[in-house]
Amino acid sequence: MSTQKYKDLVEQRTKQTLQEWTEQPHITEKEIYRFLHNLKGTAGTVGMKEVEELAETTLPYFSDDSIRTWRVEEWGEYLYPFIPVFSAAPSALAVKGPVASLEQDTLYGEQQQNEILIIDDDVELVAYLKESLERQSYYVSIALSAERGLRFFYESKPDLILLDLKLPDQSGMEVLNQIIGKAKKERIPIIIISAEQSKEIVMEAYALGVMDFVTKPMDMDLFIVLIGNRFEMKREWQEAIIIDELTGAFNRKHFNQTIKQLISDFRRTSRIFSLALIDLDHFKKVNDTYGHLSGDEVLQAFALHVQESIRVEDVFCRFGGEEFALFLPNTDAASAQVVIRRIQETFSAKEFKGKNEAFHVTFSCGISEVTKSENEADKLVEEADQALYASKHAGRNQTQLFTELLTESLSGAVLNVIIVDDDILIRTIVTHHFSGWKPANISHIRINSFGNAQEFLDSGWYSPEEKYIILLDGVMPDLDGVEVLERIRGAYPEVNVLVIMLTGRNNQADIVHALQMGADDYVIKPFHMPELLSRIERLAHRFLF
Repeated sequence: MSTQKYKDLVEQRTKQTLQEWTEQPHITEKEIYRFLHNLKGTAGTVGMKEVEELAETTLPYFSDDSIRTWRVEEWGEYLYPFIPVFSAAPSALAVKGPVASLEQDTLYGEQQQNEILIIDDDVELVAYLKESLERQSYYVSIALSAERGLRFFYESKPDLILLDLKLPDQSGMEVLNQIIGKAKKERIPIIIISAEQSKEIVMEAYALGVMDFVTKPMDMDLFIVLIGNRFEMKREWQEAIIIDELTGAFNRKHFNQTIKQLISDFRRTSRIFSLALIDLDHFKKVNDTYGHLSGDEVLQAFALHVQESIRVEDVFCRFGGEEFALFLPNTDAASAQVVIRRIQETFSAKEFKGKNEAFHVTFSCGISEVTKSENEADKLVEEADQALYASKHAGRNQTQLFTELLTESLSGAVLNVIIVDDDILIRTIVTHHFSGWKPANISHIRINSFGNAQEFLDSGWYSPEEKYIILLDGVMPDLDGVEVLERIRGAYPEVNVLVIMLTGRNNQADIVHALQMGADDYVIKPFHMPELLSRIERLAHRFLF
């Protein structure tokens, strides 16, 4: 469905609603508020800028809590002006960032988007920073507490951190002391943003290793330039280094160089090689149970164990987080499987200690082999990744080889995308775009939508064997979206359910409450589909299996 068709639907629905209301003796103020609230979000999403702006300026005249009723001659003064706006320029209302299809290369290609983690409980400032930075094509995660900030840091490995010194549960300096060592090893710049300006605090922060100390209030133009400068510096660091300092394995840069070199060699000489993708099983549980220092020790011990178990010509890389990759030149997939299974057996017997108790760690692995028909880097990685998922799906601590029949055996891998929004047009647009989404390792996507929050809660939507991404409207007529979020987080394991709140631009109270209750992210209405889809793709990458 084209963008113009969506615009026509918005216009048709608006005129139809006004016509129906004209025939009624009175309309409740709550109905008018909901109408304007939905129109603002939907019009902005499909690129009807003038309609969005008129809805935004009209909305403050009405309240969602009022019990007042309005006669047609009263509400008509505010709502009839929408009709000529629709008629003015039916096809000239498109703005930059139109609704896009899932096939766009910029959504799911290799385009790099730097991730910034903001740890600050000043909701208004955080929302402003998020909007300003994402306008510059950065991806922004938000933590309103030290505890959530630490969790984000260890789980998502951001590219840069903005840290406030005043947090509700512990001081920013305490957080800094906990993360600075790992941040230095991973070369993650930390910028303090604080109203605190004492010389002693600033000196302490710099002595610990922060890159910059920016005082509030900040000049946003200068701040944006500073962020860009630090990312350019980080890029130069990464280009100069090929060793992952935490584990001693080669890094992702060297991985990319190696696979290109091996493929080029294969095309020239027909010399085969195999690629093994490795993922430590239940590593998040290790961090949660024994602490992140123990987790780092496991990563280091695993890397050392593999390096001591392979040949000189083999190349071992840290692929990201607890994921690793091993290139085995002159080795077919079956022989590579023998090597990996031997490493699995010896590593699983290794004993670790944390919190005065012993524990063991295993890993899963998927292997692909270069062939004349499959000798593209992306395809080889995708095949190894599918085999890795098959190992996890089969119970973990296993090694699987990629075969053409493998994807058929994964037919049970289901991802559910659920849209809970009382605006039928929003549900239609989002459902349409997700119908073409095909994330890696998922053979089937099930899309469902609900216009009523209670209907969703009562639908029996959850199955523990499946994964869920829920897009949840923040304002609905029957149940508040944050209340629905609270029920989800109280009843279902967070590891299986990712929740993204869809919220109004000025609804700061809902934003802070949603983040505190465990929302994984929020998107401000009106939104453009490319923004929403790329955001979900990024979250899903670390959420799925």
